[in-house]
Amino acid sequence: MMPESVLKAAQSEITDYRSSGMSVMEMSHRSKLFADIFAETKVKLKKALNVPDSHEILFLQGGATLQFAAIPLNLMGECGSASYAVTGNFSNLAAKEAEKYGKVSIACNSADRDHSYIPAQSELKIGSDAEYFYYCANNTIYGTEWHYVPDTKDIPLVCDMSSDILSKPVNVSDFGLIYAGAQKNMAPAGLTVVIIDKSLAGNELSVCPSVMSYDTLIKKDSMLNTPPCWCIYMLGLMLDWLESMGGVAGMESIKSARAAKLYDFLDNSKLFIPHAERGSRSDMNVTFRTGNDALDADFVRGASKHGLLNIKGHRLTGGMRASLYNAMPMEGVEALVGYMKQFEVEHNV
Repeated sequence: MMPESVLKAAQSEITDYRSSGMSVMEMSHRSKLFADIFAETKVKLKKALNVPDSHEILFLQGGATLQFAAIPLNLMGECGSASYAVTGNFSNLAAKEAEKYGKVSIACNSADRDHSYIPAQSELKIGSDAEYFYYCANNTIYGTEWHYVPDTKDIPLVCDMSSDILSKPVNVSDFGLIYAGAQKNMAPAGLTVVIIDKSLAGNELSVCPSVMSYDTLIKKDSMLNTPPCWCIYMLGLMLDWLESMGGVAGMESIKSARAAKLYDFLDNSKLFIPHAERGSRSDMNVTFRTGNDALDADFVRGASKHGLLNIKGHRLTGGMRASLYNAMPMEGVEALVGYMKQFEVEHNV
């Protein structure tokens, strides 16, 4: 979901942006009007995440999935290698994609316990010849999250932050590259943000398409082709809202309280079972089940009748999943917990 105030702000300008007589959706991406929107949004994001001057912000298309290929094409180097932490579905897909362009070593794989945990630093086997180390900060399907930043020594750190970016402070300087699909905490689907240490650009493989070359995209300021203009505008509105909530530091406090309320209920429930292990639990995606597929389906149907939508778990895991992205108010968690209590009573638990 998105904040109602953001949706209303967009609604008020959807046919006439700042008395221009045009919607943002009608503007040329080369126009002065949109150039101002683009520049303002970039400044806001840089401020929100305290992005250092050593790093460049790119606003791209192709979704996070396109970055599965763009990252090795740009960072692996000729005859290069990389280490991947596989802690869920998307990091697994990213590793398989990277194998097309070089040698991939698996630093860890949590599939041995159905991706219910995040390995400790001591369990990571990072290849000494790796050009970069890759991990996904939050695993939406399984409901786990990295609560520490891996120590990779001098090996550049690459992180998919699609589902927890802007939910807590991040020291961007620790990372060679951060990327995120917008459709969780930033904006509607269609925009992908890449934040890259500029020193890593310019070493792409010879087969790397121009539209995926970080060096080219930096030089063109994300304007090699038409960027997702509307989504960039919406990101600007979302960043205004985020600042009104106390920025990422304020959001960290809010998201921790939301998740704690739901996990507290799950840990004391005699019916519902959380999937993720303690210490690895996601504050963004809380996954749980009853242990009975038919009962899970009954719960999902009832939740929908109570206005609790999209509670069904991913097809790979089943069960239930409550997504608590930035715009979710505490009232949403309270409504879910209230229904879960009711469901327990109705089933004599």
